[in-house]
Amino acid sequence: MNPTAFETALLTRKQWLVSELQSLGLRMVDEAASASSRRGGAGPSDHKALHIMGTTVMVPIHTHPARQSPFTADPPALDGRSMLYRDGRPEAPIRFPRQPRFYDLTTEDGIPYWKLAQLHSHNVLATTVLQTCIRYGNAETKCQFCAIGESLKAGRTIARKTPEQLAEVAAAAQKFDGVEQVVLTTGTPPTEDRGAAVLVDVARAIKSRTGLGIQAQCEPPADFSWFHRLKDAGVDTLGMHLEAWDDTVRARIMPGKAQVPVSYYLKAFEAAVAVFGRGQVSTYLLGGLGDTAEGLLDGCRQLIALGVYPFVVPFVPIGGTPLQHRQPPSAEFMRSILQPLGEMLSAAGMTSETVKAGCAKCGACSSLSTFENQDNNGQNMCLG
Repeated sequence: MNPTAFETALLTRKQWLVSELQSLGLRMVDEAASASSRRGGAGPSDHKALHIMGTTVMVPIHTHPARQSPFTADPPALDGRSMLYRDGRPEAPIRFPRQPRFYDLTTEDGIPYWKLAQLHSHNVLATTVLQTCIRYGNAETKCQFCAIGESLKAGRTIARKTPEQLAEVAAAAQKFDGVEQVVLTTGTPPTEDRGAAVLVDVARAIKSRTGLGIQAQCEPPADFSWFHRLKDAGVDTLGMHLEAWDDTVRARIMPGKAQVPVSYYLKAFEAAVAVFGRGQVSTYLLGGLGDTAEGLLDGCRQLIALGVYPFVVPFVPIGGTPLQHRQPPSAEFMRSILQPLGEMLSAAGMTSETVKAGCAKCGACSSLSTFENQDNNGQNMCLG
């Protein structure tokens, strides 16, 4: 049965509301009253998870723009329920996830589990295996949006997590908090495998102990045979993140990473899809770094043709980075990309529902999944 006019209108409202929240952020009346949130790190950060209209999303709360956001929320009740307000007027009921139980545990050598891995959304365990990067300490090479060194400097994590530690944490998160998948990312080491080697070891340990779905994320290695090794170790999906598509934007925003051209990424994507399968390789593209909507959509068309899922998310200005005061993209700008992109992905049969593990499957850092399958018998009409 096709969605009714009411369902369509409600979905449109949800798409706009999530897009606005992820662009403008949320001012928490009492941030400490809900599950702790992540500051700094290698990827999207300074967020808090909340459940709204049937979907769990990650919303910026620690960013500079969030301090001026029109959105506020009441301190959550014991069950996590709260109310979202816009300019002081009730907007929608929301619910915050509870503090993960595995956060209370420590390893035998005294390291808190939360320093080793964090809960993202409501069922995803994420960790940065190497919390250092060859590009980070040099202003001429570092990615301007990245805060991989900030959480390490603040003592909120450790420089390198071992396979044994992460398998232990993953097993606890699976047992006590219902975690269903794991995202493994890494800073780039000074080796030609670009971090794939440490990801192989960690993935093998986690898969052996838990059987959880795993996504590994790294830069394209010099030798594409690493894709087979990652797959054999238990990695289900692979992420190799472009962040920006336009060469001038890449050179300005990520001068070191831009030395690896888009053309090389495309070769790596083709090789990776041959190993992991169509739709099981993805890339992050950040709306708001300088790419035009038309440019990003053109890039997405090329990626989808290769079998790569382009996960487009709004840029979040993270504290402690050179771009911390940059304005995030507007909800209108993101919608101009996500609506046609959702249609392209649906037409290609390559939606978030078909992804086995990782950021695209989780979908919490973007409203992209709400734009998929809109006319497919209402399959993506989860409104809560």
